[in-house]
Amino acid sequence: MANFSKSSVPRFSVDVYQNEYLPEGGREVNAIVTVTATGGGTVGGAVAAPHLYVPGRGPSAAVALMVDCSGSMDYPPAKMRNARDATAAAIDTLRDGVRFAVIGGTHVAKEVYPGSGRLAVADATTREQAKLALRRLSAGGGTAIGTWLRLADRLLSSAEVGIRHGILLTDGRNEHESPEDLRWALDDCAGRFTCDARGVGTDWEVKEVTGIASALLGTADIVADPAGLAADFTRMMEAAMGKEVADVALRVWTPVGAAIKFVKQVAPSVEELTERRTQAGPRAGDYPTGSWGDESRDYHLCVEVPAAGIGQEMLAARVSLVVPQPGGPSRSWGSPRSSGAESGGEAESGGGTAQNLGAQGLVRAVWTDDMTASTSINPQVAHYTGQAELAQAIQQGLELRKAGDTDGATAKLGRAVQLAGASGNADTAKLLAKVVDVVDATTGTVRLKAKVEEADEMTLETRSTKTVRVKK
Repeated sequence: MANFSKSSVPRFSVDVYQNEYLPEGGREVNAIVTVTATGGGTVGGAVAAPHLYVPGRGPSAAVALMVDCSGSMDYPPAKMRNARDATAAAIDTLRDGVRFAVIGGTHVAKEVYPGSGRLAVADATTREQAKLALRRLSAGGGTAIGTWLRLADRLLSSAEVGIRHGILLTDGRNEHESPEDLRWALDDCAGRFTCDARGVGTDWEVKEVTGIASALLGTADIVADPAGLAADFTRMMEAAMGKEVADVALRVWTPVGAAIKFVKQVAPSVEELTERRTQAGPRAGDYPTGSWGDESRDYHLCVEVPAAGIGQEMLAARVSLVVPQPGGPSRSWGSPRSSGAESGGEAESGGGTAQNLGAQGLVRAVWTDDMTASTSINPQVAHYTGQAELAQAIQQGLELRKAGDTDGATAKLGRAVQLAGASGNADTAKLLAKVVDVVDATTGTVRLKAKVEEADEMTLETRSTKTVRVKK
């Protein structure tokens, strides 16, 4: 079991990559913001929420495991057996002291362990009890994922912990509640806990599973062969146990006259954050990023600045990182926030305070008549613009293929092959090669395969947003 202490809380850093030069009258500034959390330090010189740390164990945490128990999990019977084994493997991966619960999901949500609206505290005894309780998991009933998420939220919110996380497994479509019911559940849970979502087999809906993970700032993937569930659940739980700071937000300040065009995560996957902004002052907004361990992520920031003349320069944006403080704002990032400090110490936020993590990045704009300087594209910006286009081309191509538009699908998937090859995204290139015959990757010349395995098509769609880091 991993051993953590207060001193292992990550230290955050922010690096900005951009071409700051604009032609006369130029208004659009693009920058890639790399946020890195490295272990062995302290957050901003002080531990955020120290009361949520367990000496010798690291951040207090709670995890809810949501297992699909609908009737289709019995076809084939190995699916349910593998789901039980995978859940047991995840329970074995829990750190001592972590609170946890197991939920059986059908058209209703049922507490499998420990029950009575409680969370168990992980140790040798409760792990064994939980694994015995898994024997009661059997298939039967429908699928209403919103009810699973709401029960998980109630259980996770019953304990004062630093990290709240869910793992959700489904094998079918969400047929026993309306799409609005699921959306309302996701809206209510957003910002309260993060959640990884997995689809097992090939009878589930990709957009439902990826939508759950996106809304709750987790990961999504396909496990086409149920035999792979245990290894996948173990990896997910290991990643969850590595998280050390929850509710981190990217705070972006812009000067008078400047406006944010978009903010999106571009590595390790493409995730649109623009519409998730909450106000953090007259000219600042917070964009949720979820929980962090020892890791690095990239964000694409696009700012529109007022036009200016040659030789002028300005600060187009200032990027920092904040987390809510105990007794301050809600864990949810969905409510308006009042004005706050822009760097260092505490920043007011939503009627409470937010801890500034001490890392800051500056985005600049400089107007020049040097055409070479103003027309060159920063390599990081170019790379991630291509990765975002790659994800979009795959999704559009698969939609056109399903709609029977062969020419449109061929053009989009051909462009995806071209982008994957040019950016060195070998994993996506391999997935594309299972859906199209590649004639020439450089030009994007492809032919649609006459027969495609459903698992291959679903894997490509599910993983379409995964990106590769830019080559430094």
